[in-house]
Amino acid sequence: MILTPAVRATTGLCVTQIIGWGTTFLMPSVLGRHMERDLALPSEVIYGGITVMFGIGALISPTVGKSMDRLGARNLMASGSLIYAVALAALAFSQGIVSYLLCWAVLGVASTLALNTPASIALAQVTGARARQAIAVLAIVGGFASTVFWPICGVLEPIIGWRGTLLVFAGLHLLVCLPVHLLMLPGRTIITGAATAAAATATLTAAESRRAFWLLTVAFSCGAFIFTGFIVHAIGVLRGLGYDAATALLLGSLIGPAQVAVRAVELTFGHRYSIMTSAMFAAAVLPLGLGLAWLAGGNFAVALVCIMAYGVANGLKAVLRATLPLALFGRAQFGTVMGRLALPQGIVSAAAPPVLAAVMANFGAEGVLATCCAIAAVAFAATVVLARTSPAIR
Repeated sequence: MILTPAVRATTGLCVTQIIGWGTTFLMPSVLGRHMERDLALPSEVIYGGITVMFGIGALISPTVGKSMDRLGARNLMASGSLIYAVALAALAFSQGIVSYLLCWAVLGVASTLALNTPASIALAQVTGARARQAIAVLAIVGGFASTVFWPICGVLEPIIGWRGTLLVFAGLHLLVCLPVHLLMLPGRTIITGAATAAAATATLTAAESRRAFWLLTVAFSCGAFIFTGFIVHAIGVLRGLGYDAATALLLGSLIGPAQVAVRAVELTFGHRYSIMTSAMFAAAVLPLGLGLAWLAGGNFAVALVCIMAYGVANGLKAVLRATLPLALFGRAQFGTVMGRLALPQGIVSAAAPPVLAAVMANFGAEGVLATCCAIAAVAFAATVVLARTSPAIR
């Protein structure tokens, strides 16, 4: 059976995204305590590597987005795989705070070239009008990165240590991700009738386009703050609401299934309703769930609703942060738009965990919920105005 370019690209990127997330963002959850011990660094520095990665990635994302519009995704994503391999190998030999954080900075460069945003740009370039479904597939499969890599980390570390595990991860980028990007992505942007139709969906005037961009920036940045920050502190928040460790872990474990389930619904039924309908639903359910937990989070049913609402909203946002800009602005400058949107999202993603940690320390779980609820309300308001600004996208 001959696979179409769209199917090849989607399949290959599903593999590389699992490896990309599993070997970077998710890796310290298992290996972090071993790094902390051997490098004699506090946990704030160990997990601060992720903040550095997001921050560096945010700064260069506009430039990378423009480059993807001009050059296509294949060579840039392949370069990202090479940089990943070098950075992870260097991280395996790091000896102190300077070398450790420098390696994470290089990982930020690699992630901007080969992780979430460039993968969405690549799929938009290849799949055209079916980008919404392809990106939903990528989001569903990417949600299993922790399921795959946390056990891998747990098995490898006792055998070869965290340094050896990172060298294995470097090899995965070199021997798996690099060939996938070179062989399964086209060397140039594929322009088909379906793709042209996708580009034609952008019908905004120049003034409407500018307004839509800023509204989208506000909505997505607020969402990025909550989705990056709250997940780090979710168990602590639940404990602060009075739940024991086992119950808090049980509730927290439901986030993943909720994310995957709503992405599956979006993949299966998304063609029956507009992208703006999905955006409005995601924007509305998040402040509702967080607000209920803030007011009555000690009630198990309310806490369950909050967790499910968070998972559903986060699951949809993983699809919407690529498909909604594509519908609003079209395909021709999609990489440029995604790069510009990624800059503020990356900055707030880097800031969210320490900011919410400070809120948690000073105001407790209720303070975190109140803060996130207020920010989610701002995102909802921006989405409502966006829907009115862009009625053709409904």
